[in-house]
Amino acid sequence: MKRISLVSFAALAIASLPATAGLAQTLPADAADTTDDGGTIIVTGTRASGITAAESPTPIKLLGADAIEKVGQPNLNQALTQLVPSFVAQSFGGDMSNQTLQARLRGLSPNHTLVLINGKRRHTTANFAVLSGPFQGGASADLDLISPQAIQRIEVLEQGAAAQYGSDAIAGVINILLKDGDEGGTAVASYGEYYKGDGGTYNAQLNLGTRVGEAGWINLTGFYRSHGRSQRGGLDRRVTDMNGVLLPTLSAAQRALYPGQDGYPYVNKIVGDAKSRLYNTSYNAGYDLGDIQLYSFGTYSHKTASSIQNFRVADRVIRSPVLGVGATLATPGAILFDPTGFDPTEEISEDDFGITGGIKGEMMGWKWDLSTTYGKDKVKLYTRNSANASLFVDTGFTPTDFYDGQFINEELTLNADFGKEFDVGMAEPMNVAFGAEYRKNDYTIGAGDPGSIYKEGGQSYPGFRPTDAGTNGRKSYSAYIDVSMMPTDGLKLDIAGRYEHYSDFGSKVIGKVTARYDITDGFALRGTVSNGFRAPTLAESFYSATNVAPTSATVQLPANSAAAKLVGFQNLKPEKSTTFSAGFVAEPLDRLTVTVDAYQISVKDRIIGSGSINGKISGVVCSPAANPSGCPFDGNLILGAIAAQGNILDPTVGDVSIAVFTNGVNTRTRGIDLTASYPMSLDFGSVNWTLSGNYNKTKITKVTVDGRLLDATARSIIENSSPKWKVIAGATFTSGGLSVTLREALYGPTSQLTRPSGAYLGPVGGYYKVAVGTSALTDLEVSYELIKDLTLTAGANNLLNKKPGKVYNVTLANGTGLRPVTGSNVWNQPYTFSPYGFNGGYYYARITLKF
Repeated sequence: MKRISLVSFAALAIASLPATAGLAQTLPADAADTTDDGGTIIVTGTRASGITAAESPTPIKLLGADAIEKVGQPNLNQALTQLVPSFVAQSFGGDMSNQTLQARLRGLSPNHTLVLINGKRRHTTANFAVLSGPFQGGASADLDLISPQAIQRIEVLEQGAAAQYGSDAIAGVINILLKDGDEGGTAVASYGEYYKGDGGTYNAQLNLGTRVGEAGWINLTGFYRSHGRSQRGGLDRRVTDMNGVLLPTLSAAQRALYPGQDGYPYVNKIVGDAKSRLYNTSYNAGYDLGDIQLYSFGTYSHKTASSIQNFRVADRVIRSPVLGVGATLATPGAILFDPTGFDPTEEISEDDFGITGGIKGEMMGWKWDLSTTYGKDKVKLYTRNSANASLFVDTGFTPTDFYDGQFINEELTLNADFGKEFDVGMAEPMNVAFGAEYRKNDYTIGAGDPGSIYKEGGQSYPGFRPTDAGTNGRKSYSAYIDVSMMPTDGLKLDIAGRYEHYSDFGSKVIGKVTARYDITDGFALRGTVSNGFRAPTLAESFYSATNVAPTSATVQLPANSAAAKLVGFQNLKPEKSTTFSAGFVAEPLDRLTVTVDAYQISVKDRIIGSGSINGKISGVVCSPAANPSGCPFDGNLILGAIAAQGNILDPTVGDVSIAVFTNGVNTRTRGIDLTASYPMSLDFGSVNWTLSGNYNKTKITKVTVDGRLLDATARSIIENSSPKWKVIAGATFTSGGLSVTLREALYGPTSQLTRPSGAYLGPVGGYYKVAVGTSALTDLEVSYELIKDLTLTAGANNLLNKKPGKVYNVTLANGTGLRPVTGSNVWNQPYTFSPYGFNGGYYYARITLKF
């Protein structure tokens, strides 16, 4: 490969930049080496150096750059969900969360997975997932802001590791190792779209490396992606029946007006992907000064994204000729804001950056590493093509675009890490590592403009009020020790302990013991016992907002607020976890490697969303005596809590509720992970066979709050909204310049309970089960190297266009009509909680140039 000339990079700049984690987590120069007998040297889950994946005492999955590239969609969430069975990515989010999709491991919260870049803690997103669903409460690191071309490999540690890495690492750790090549590069361009013809995705990536002076290097990556909207589902139930016939319950004036609405009869476009545009740059650099080495890496991203919300019918925003007086179509002289109706669009403008800098070396046999990391995510929020109905009634005017406020999340981490090997007469030297960490977090909600907060605010997404706005922060201090040893041949032990102190809720001591015993060269047993914890995110503790639909509003009360305490909620406290795992590693045949690991993760005081607690249903204030299942609390208590928080709601909204995050349950998750790989040589090429699977089941073992604060929907989401099992089988055939990858993913069933507003003929308690059955998805990719270093690729994800079922309908109690069981306004809407999405097949083409 030829070397690329770049302007020399100043080594001093690297040193001055702001890093975290242990010595083994800093990528060494030989970290990418792979031995002939199959072992990539790993840097995750151990602080000892030179450990290969085959020797690891903990279950770890390695994903190389080639595997990530062969996924097709230029999105790291999609790459991981197609390659790691225990990883499930979100396909659709409500309100602003549709612009920042989350992911999770082993069916736990997105917040239970710690993300590292080159072994250093990655800051988390500021865009908080608020609404009910499998990913509710998610505020983890946004993997979509990491360019796939910047990645050398990913190490997925599928085990609790809070004693090694601190808060959050309950389900596991995803360590993303950036490319460190100092010459050559890769340019990639691709286009893909869904079979339906929407969701068009343009992508361009460029990675290159170069030397810096005599002893330095830098590796740079640029990334651009444009993704178009998709739209799924049918007609709007407020306008027509499922056959497109205007509803007989509409007034004569509405029947005359509605056919003129934009896009009639397909007026509602809420169900689908957000439209987005993402620019990302990243770098990884180092400079060797002899006894010490300087290193730095970082990313910057700018993202804009928008998603269409529920259609507002033409007479939704209407006033009389007299200012301050509302109207209906029957009002003489009634004035419509928009006689064709409108599609409110929620939009974000996001700037995200993270930067790490450090210095490391060795003195008197002690390896040392001093580092600093700073990350910041700033998300500005807008509602476009909307209206403030009350402002229109009161003044005769309303803006159509609103600035709703902003979220800012900041994290500063300082680390000092030390390690040394001691020869104490064991089979191998004992490695002792210790260190300390300081971390400061701040979370800010900024208020919206006056139009966005006048009375009920803009349609679809009101702005954040001064009572919502503010900055909350915390500091934490921690110290750890980690000892790795081999007392006798074949027996590896790793013992870790950690002390953490948080400024807002005190201290915690946690630990981890891991063992592996190689019975023969081809068979080893391994196991781990650990406890851990997760501090509540600042967003979980202090987020406050109003979420609205055309006929309903839910106020998210801050968990740590006086308003929440009126209903019986208390301040959030840390979650506590205990993990057990046991398994084996076997090589029954030459080149065939099999691993099986069983695990149990118990989480105490798990933070969850309460579910909707009703204050009004269909305009009637809740009464427990009249409706004990739908109204567990006196509606006036709920409405009083809303007023205490300072929220003002649209007076035309009939269904009003609150939701709060709370330490609501204890859970137990049990499962099994399986991996197998077998490379096969043929006379005309080679095939690499892989098989991996995960079985996972979560059960609520105890409800720790008043049962009325946790509805059946919230419980079912915890227990049943992740696939019970997921199996991925793959084969990659190569022969000369031809490469063919075939992958089959089998998803187990998922389900949850739902209760639409109003009275329906149905089960006792009003809850219905919705489910996505067992599904098989096929991916196929074919690549051919036309000339040296120039490769053309074509492929498809979900080749056979598999889709989840459509939401079924239920009958109103008075027998006069049907409604989608989920309460959706869209007939025939797909199940948006599907673990593999709902858009169907996606085909793509890609060109790759290496130089």
